[in-house]
Amino acid sequence: MTKIAIQGVHGCFHEQAARLFYGDQIEVYECLSFEELFTSLEQSKAQGAIMAIENTVAGGLLPNYSLLQKSGKQVKGEVFLRIQQNLMAMPGQRIEDIHEVHSHYMAIAQTRDFFKQYPHIRLVESEDTAKSAADIAAHKQMHVGAIASELASELFGLEILQASIETHKQNFTRFLILDDHIQVAEKDIDKSSICFTLPHKKGRLAQVLSIFSYYDLNLTKIQSLPIPGKEWQYFFYVDLKFSDYNYYREGINAVRPLVDQLTVMGEYKSFD
Repeated sequence: MTKIAIQGVHGCFHEQAARLFYGDQIEVYECLSFEELFTSLEQSKAQGAIMAIENTVAGGLLPNYSLLQKSGKQVKGEVFLRIQQNLMAMPGQRIEDIHEVHSHYMAIAQTRDFFKQYPHIRLVESEDTAKSAADIAAHKQMHVGAIASELASELFGLEILQASIETHKQNFTRFLILDDHIQVAEKDIDKSSICFTLPHKKGRLAQVLSIFSYYDLNLTKIQSLPIPGKEWQYFFYVDLKFSDYNYYREGINAVRPLVDQLTVMGEYKSFD
């Protein structure tokens, strides 16, 4: 069975995304941080890993760009997962029976509007969505609820009292697949993630973007992060979508003379 490193515990959204990509026949290796996730790959504790990189509501997970670039790991795929927050509790209860709801602070923030209609419920921050659900099940706590994924309710035997309680329904997270065992056929490659730095010269970024446009490379993401120790200089993280792999390679070669450094961090098939 394939072992995949995730950030979080059994039943979290990272595991749900991993199952979406790999299927249900996986074993998860739980990591408390994204740093630990990369360490698990370096120490061969897991075959692959899945890592959140951006969210349609919260934006990019900026530290993860740096971790990916420093690790040298190649992106081999991606998954988009709709983040659906659900209120769950031990079976046989109604929302009116719940006095406290536990979850990660982000899940509470995303669902606070829902709980305005239930002023008797106290919202309590915890370290993880899935762990909140697991603790309720382990201790058979009554009158306590959790905000977590549908997968968590299935794994821990909790009943969903109200599904999809998040304020923003179009809430998606993009996850990257880091797995050296995956070989992507050239004919299937239609997306890449690259990182480059630029000399501090007027109009240089505009020139690079113009070349991408000329070679019909669609920028689906651009993110800049400061280069530590270098004033006003930046790493540019870019995702490119294309239909012709050879034309894409020509475009990459065309911009190399204009940049100080360019690293291809992964070439893969985009998520349908």
